[in-house]
Amino acid sequence: MDLFFELTNYKQLMNLQQAQRQQAKIKMGLQGPSGSGKTYSALLIAYGLIGNWQKIAVIDSENNSAHLYASLGPYNVLGISQPYAPEKYIEAIELCEHAGIQAIIIDSISHEWDGNGGILDIHGSMMGNSFTNWNKVTPRHNSFVQKILQSPAHILATIRSKQDYVLSERNGKMVPEKVGLKGVTREGLDYEFTIVLDLDIKHNALASKDRTGLFMDKPNFIPIPATGEKIRNWCQIKLSLEEVSELIQGITLIEDLQSLYKKYPEYQQPLYDQFQKRKSQLQQPLVTN
Repeated sequence: MDLFFELTNYKQLMNLQQAQRQQAKIKMGLQGPSGSGKTYSALLIAYGLIGNWQKIAVIDSENNSAHLYASLGPYNVLGISQPYAPEKYIEAIELCEHAGIQAIIIDSISHEWDGNGGILDIHGSMMGNSFTNWNKVTPRHNSFVQKILQSPAHILATIRSKQDYVLSERNGKMVPEKVGLKGVTREGLDYEFTIVLDLDIKHNALASKDRTGLFMDKPNFIPIPATGEKIRNWCQIKLSLEEVSELIQGITLIEDLQSLYKKYPEYQQPLYDQFQKRKSQLQQPLVTN
């Protein structure tokens, strides 16, 4: 079933209030090696987004490391321990939502994939055909991803990077420097986020994915509360139907088209045919001479 452009029933549409972009919630990934400042940066960005430490919560699977930054303000911490099953993360997110939390930091989502009791661990312990077993565990991971995307709160997820060292010249000498590589999570998860920032060991951030246009192809920077304020301002700007129509024509990836469709539910019906047409165009194979 194609859920992308499936219309809800007519009665539901008649009961909906017109959506406003200020209700949009950012879904963001912060990726980097140990020591790159993922948790600290996420906290500063979350504060810029919300402006109230008490409305921020950290779901901490990093051995209570979230408590290290308590001097910043009275934010909340919800510690979780192994096994890191996706259902445990979902339950933690729901607990935060019910408590009225407006920005949820998941620190980190890597454990859900590669931790003790995470998806890879679950799959590895299953008997039978490995390929068939993926059909059983993948829906559990997908439920976790959908919980993030559908949450009424801002979500900032930290992602561990596989670590490596490169030789860099410093004061005329070659010294090893820690760098981050591929994120420890399922392949393609970065497509689900609105923004992905890659952090290096010096705490510099560089956007590897950015649908807001705020950070992509810009110089690296150190995240501060003003970073969150920029994102908040972007969320509050409401585009007109004509502006969204123009954006549709310029989109080159299916996942970006899907993100735009979900972001503006008030334009889903009036621009339905245009969304469908652009989707069909993007699905056509490229013809080369």
